[in-house]
Amino acid sequence: MALYPINLNISGKLCVIIGAGTVAARKINALLCCNPRIRVVSPELSAGVRLLADDQKLEWIPQPYQPGDLQGAALVFALTDCPAVQEQVRIEALELGIPLNIGDNPQACTFQTAATVRQGDLLISISTGGGSPALAATIRKELELQYGPEYGYLVKLLSLIRQRTVGQPASQERQKLLLEQILKTAILDLLKENDWALLHEKLVEILPREMSASSLIRKMREE
Repeated sequence: MALYPINLNISGKLCVIIGAGTVAARKINALLCCNPRIRVVSPELSAGVRLLADDQKLEWIPQPYQPGDLQGAALVFALTDCPAVQEQVRIEALELGIPLNIGDNPQACTFQTAATVRQGDLLISISTGGGSPALAATIRKELELQYGPEYGYLVKLLSLIRQRTVGQPASQERQKLLLEQILKTAILDLLKENDWALLHEKLVEILPREMSASSLIRKMREE
């Protein structure tokens, strides 16, 4: 089955999770970096989900799933160990037109989650279409070694440069030229080593005079 890759903005949107086991804990932790509202419907919580509930990172409805629990959701995850409940959730989600992920049945999902490597705004997704999550996890580990936190800094730096050149004459060509010059230097190594002083020197050499290297570095380091 061919899947269409898409990145969703779910900030502030409701994500409903039916079930609260170890798989649910992993899904919730992956969702949290995107700042959604998370609601868990389950009579009991696994240790991992309970810690998140105690930290007030989610809303817990301490009861079994009931029809109507999906109202208002942007995404739904069916993660119980009961096939009958999974099917009920599937039917309701389809009726309401809500994207659904079913933990134990990738063919019945209307969306699937991917193994991801996230460094700041850099997001790399790996999917096997549900065929082999273990292979996706193996590739993810390899990519984590290849693309470290320095790439998150690099994306932020390039984004800041882009913001300062958009709308200027030949802005796309200018951005491309600056990117080529940056990648030809050892800037990635300097970001990896957090050598901000030498990074400043390199940027002063590369950037046009009207673009402050000090300002870029300061904003790049902001959380």
